[in-house]
Amino acid sequence: MYPNDGFRELERLECLRLLARTPVGRIVHTRQALPAVLPVNFGLDHDDAVLLRTSADSELVRAIDGAVVAFEADEVDAATHSGWSVVVTGSAAVVTDPVEHQRLTRTGPHSWAPSPEEVFVRIEPELVTGRALIGGRTMYGVDLTP
Repeated sequence: MYPNDGFRELERLECLRLLARTPVGRIVHTRQALPAVLPVNFGLDHDDAVLLRTSADSELVRAIDGAVVAFEADEVDAATHSGWSVVVTGSAAVVTDPVEHQRLTRTGPHSWAPSPEEVFVRIEPELVTGRALIGGRTMYGVDLTP
């Protein structure tokens, strides 16, 4: 977060509430020593972990299992110059416990691109940050609307 950029910083609980109402975000990870960003659908678990459901054979699973990743979701209204962005940073891991996998099959997100063998990836919310711009006004009172 940049404290003097004109956006309102969001508290952790508000960030999680906003994430819970959004179906798509972006996973940020390292691919061949470079940053990679991939849009994914997701859900939040009861402990606020970000959950992804994807093919067990996907490159994404190989890239993020055991790695620290960032996950970002946002909502923007270009007409009103308002919106928010939330970033969750934490360790990603494939869920290997069969009981946990079975629970998530019932309660977790459904893949928008289903495959025959799917896994769940859990991102622990070690750092949750967010910011908002309301109605095109900065924290300095400057009107950004044309």
